[in-house]
Amino acid sequence: MAETEATLLRQFPLFLPQNRSKTVYEGFISAQGRDFHLRLLLPKDLQLRNARLLCSWQLKTALNGYHHIVQQRMQQSPDLVSFMMELKMVLEAALKNKKEPYVLPSPPKFYSSLIGEIRTLGWDKLVFVDPCFSTIKLKADVSGREHLITVKLKAKYPAESPDCVVDFPVPFSVSWTPQLCCSTVDILHWSSLISIYTQFLAALESLKTFWDVMDEIDEKTWVLEPEKPTRSATARRIVLGNNVSINIEVDPRHPTMLPECCFLGADHVVKPLGIRLSRNIHLWDPENSLLQNLKDVLEIDFPARAILEKSDFSMDCGICYAYQLDGAIPDQVCDNSQCGQSFHYICLYEWLRGLLTSRQSFNIIFGECPYCSKPITLKMSGRKA
Repeated sequence: MAETEATLLRQFPLFLPQNRSKTVYEGFISAQGRDFHLRLLLPKDLQLRNARLLCSWQLKTALNGYHHIVQQRMQQSPDLVSFMMELKMVLEAALKNKKEPYVLPSPPKFYSSLIGEIRTLGWDKLVFVDPCFSTIKLKADVSGREHLITVKLKAKYPAESPDCVVDFPVPFSVSWTPQLCCSTVDILHWSSLISIYTQFLAALESLKTFWDVMDEIDEKTWVLEPEKPTRSATARRIVLGNNVSINIEVDPRHPTMLPECCFLGADHVVKPLGIRLSRNIHLWDPENSLLQNLKDVLEIDFPARAILEKSDFSMDCGICYAYQLDGAIPDQVCDNSQCGQSFHYICLYEWLRGLLTSRQSFNIIFGECPYCSKPITLKMSGRKA
């Protein structure tokens, strides 16, 4: 009870109990930037189905044509919080349709069915719904991770499948089969949102191992790129040491298998790593975590987040003296073992272009390191320079 009251106060701070027994509530409900006065009289047993709703004339006018839906919601809502949220959604829809008289509004049954579906799913799953019910955002918590799905209803919904937007590393398509009643106009969509959400949960479960793998990498290693990975990101550039890193591309469908690997750093450092990878590739065990396999195959321990700071191995560009430049970090390194200075691709490109002693052969520029004056090369990669 206390939790319900706290939720009601948080969601509707202008709608308050008027007596200790909490059989009378009065206040305002907000929609479309407007406040509407209402008063709710509950019986002693606090059952909504026997309650009376007294609306101001402004609220009555706004809900004209939707009164039977409000009455239905009052009969079916399990508690006051659910009823008030449903009332707000109906009011938003009614105001939206009145604001756009030249747009054919959806019938009240459309909104009633959608509200019923959302209530069946649970109001705690609802993150957002726009006034005309064309965009609905739902959330799911799987293994401690919160995921969102945005459902965009089309003009012919429910005869036409809605668009669904998710942050997945693989395509997400919804299986959709509209069911017709006796009239082609009356299309049942009572289970539509529920069906979408069920498919959403199934997809989340199928990607659980992938996100477990990526989360372990993010939690136990220093990831240079992406700085703030999304749930759809399949690549990680992981620190191996000073000015040396590995970029991996993980297959979401087979996340514990050997990923695509690319070492970044000076040749004298990355070549031995490549040799170890080739020599030990037979040790890769899909039953182990990807991170543990990388340790075994490369014969290394990744710099631990608990011991080292990012500044211990992330060096600024030796030309612009910045770490990030237009979202890029230094990924070009001098091969001289006594130098090892790193540079942004664009900075080194412009530097070598300005040297009279530099020369280009096919897609490689040869020149001198800005720090140690030893030979340095830059492979043209098609990046914007």
